[in-house]
Amino acid sequence: MARINASSAYLRTGTIAGLAKAIAKPAYLQKVAAEPLTRRIVPFLIIVFLLASWSGAIIQLSNDRAEVLTSAKVEMDTISALAAIDLPIELANTQTTIRSDLLSSLLASLSTHALDKNRQAFLVNASGKIISTTLPAVKGQYLDAILGNQQPLSTLADRAGVMRITLADGTDAIATVRALSDNYGQVAFTQPVWDALAPWRSRAISMSLLAVASSIVIAALGIAFFQQNSRAIEADSICAEVRRRIDTVLSSGRSGLWDWDIPRGRIFWSDSMYALMGRKRENDFLSFADVASWLHPDDVNPFEAADMLANKQEHSIDQEFRLKHADGHWIWFRARGELISDSQAPHLVGIAVDVTEHKAQAELRATADMRVREAIEIISEAFALFDARGGLVVANSKYQRLLSLPQDLLRPGTKRGDITAASHTHREFENSGSIDPVTAGRSYEMHLNDGRWFQVNERATKDGGHVSVSSDISAHKTYEQSLAASNEVLERTVEDLERSRSALQQQTIQLTELAEQHLEKKAEAESANRAKVEFLANMSHELRTPLNHIIGFAEMMENNIYGPLGNERYDTYAKDIGESGRYLLDVISDILDMSSLEAGRFKLDRKQVPIADIIDQSVAIITPIATGKDITLAVEKTGPLHVIGDKKAFSQIISNLLGNAVKFTTEGGRTRLRAKRTGDHVQLFFEDNGQGISPDAVEKMSRPFEQSGAVIENGFKGSGLGLSIARSLTELHGGSLRIRSRLGVGTIVMVSLPVKGARSMLPARTVD
Repeated sequence: MARINASSAYLRTGTIAGLAKAIAKPAYLQKVAAEPLTRRIVPFLIIVFLLASWSGAIIQLSNDRAEVLTSAKVEMDTISALAAIDLPIELANTQTTIRSDLLSSLLASLSTHALDKNRQAFLVNASGKIISTTLPAVKGQYLDAILGNQQPLSTLADRAGVMRITLADGTDAIATVRALSDNYGQVAFTQPVWDALAPWRSRAISMSLLAVASSIVIAALGIAFFQQNSRAIEADSICAEVRRRIDTVLSSGRSGLWDWDIPRGRIFWSDSMYALMGRKRENDFLSFADVASWLHPDDVNPFEAADMLANKQEHSIDQEFRLKHADGHWIWFRARGELISDSQAPHLVGIAVDVTEHKAQAELRATADMRVREAIEIISEAFALFDARGGLVVANSKYQRLLSLPQDLLRPGTKRGDITAASHTHREFENSGSIDPVTAGRSYEMHLNDGRWFQVNERATKDGGHVSVSSDISAHKTYEQSLAASNEVLERTVEDLERSRSALQQQTIQLTELAEQHLEKKAEAESANRAKVEFLANMSHELRTPLNHIIGFAEMMENNIYGPLGNERYDTYAKDIGESGRYLLDVISDILDMSSLEAGRFKLDRKQVPIADIIDQSVAIITPIATGKDITLAVEKTGPLHVIGDKKAFSQIISNLLGNAVKFTTEGGRTRLRAKRTGDHVQLFFEDNGQGISPDAVEKMSRPFEQSGAVIENGFKGSGLGLSIARSLTELHGGSLRIRSRLGVGTIVMVSLPVKGARSMLPARTVD
């Protein structure tokens, strides 16, 4: 059945089997078509032959047996008739005393074969007693004792003829009795049927052996036929499975098989090609005109390719072209083929792959590359990207102006050493830190001969290259120099005050004058401090704008707003840029908040705030971080937790302190937040079992931008403003913040907030 299905599929399918049909000979197809009928007829013919052979043998043996028995009866009848004629004569001429041997001598004279095959003779007198026999043991017995009492031979004699009887001893035999003339008695003959059939048995054995041998040979041929047929069925099944898999690969790989019969001008397409084209197979073959009508006018002409192949100018093709889909759009194909010359006509056989998506992706990659270059160009920093071999990948115009480079030098592949050698800008380097073992990057300051200062940050990329970003910090450097000068003046003033204090009693008038000078200098210092705060606030605003651009562009590239970037590394770079930008923006936001608090410009939106809800929100944000470090985070809330104040400020206090607790807790540790109402205050306890803080570092960490040595040594990120902002916001609400810590044990930060807020903050009417 599988063979039939395979052959039917072979004749019907238009893919691999269809291609085989295109090159198969008609005689082979006729054999395949006749094979199912042959497979049905052969077993029937074998069975008929075996039945006929055995039936003929059985019939022939049956007939032969009957003939042998008949021949034995005829022979016995002849011998008995001759004996009945000769015996009376011999008896009349023979003396009575020697009559007992007369039968044997008489039979011997009649025929040499008269007593063959165990044939026995008996001479019986008138009273039925045996007087002479070939069996001496029964001599003197009565004939009925030998032949049996139930047989009619003794009575009927000649009229009974030769009969088949059962002797008295149970032997199946043929027997005859003849009456002698002149009342001499009777002569009887017996012969066992088994002995009479001896010749028949010999022939039956020979014929049976011949029939068995013939049956074995025919059966062996039949078995060989069926084994061969089974092997052919299995081979066809394997071929069918191979064809199915090849068809599946062609379909899933958006490709198709084709066979171009150049002399006949016909082209075979696989089913997958028709599926890609959105068309249905109408004939087994296509013509040149069919393909040419679907070909894009700007692409290769199939007639020109056929002419080149026919003239043996080319033996293979590898071309890309477009074919029109059934719905009208164009599909890009890449066709590869080889010219095959065999016993039949030359064929160009190959495969065509749908590369439309590849073409579209190439265009998208080009567009994405252009957009990335535009984004790099519009950022405010000097940017350059080098590959693992030190060759330039991309750089913006600000990098060119920074190093005063010619335009033709900033082409991809230019070595960094060549760029440095061609730079006409004199540079001095300061604060050149060691290479970071984690990021394989470094940061340093660069002073140009024109007086400008640049902060250069270099980071390694995952492919072995590195990126360089240079920011102009000239204004910051100028401010630092001004601040250093102010600090120097302030230090000199303090020294003058110390000297004046030693001479206080003798120089009262001078002390008054120095006090006035001190107040003036203090005012100048406070003015300088306010200038610092305002500078930080202004710088934070100025830095936020390019950071928002960087984060926005990074998110656009990360989310593939205008299509995929192409290489997976670009996605990773975009994600790293976005995360770094967001981290820097958080740091700048902290600086801006601290500056606003120090400048007294932080405005509070006072209303009744549920602290429990803010705790839940902060815990939800911190929980993933704690889970990532395998830290147990427990929260306990007791009593009504409503406080009048600024909701955003409370959220910032709780988030900063809870985040610090998780940050400084080692992996596998625990952190707990307890909130309870005590009188007119809501108290929050942030507990952790981290490494703890030394007593001398506790007070220092409450100041802005201060971090303990352990924090720096362990590489914890942060601006160092979280605790300062939390303390300032707590005090701004009339509350207090205290820290208790022991090295190696952990830290507890307690925040106490008045329920009704600070008196100076209370509105005219409040609802408790």
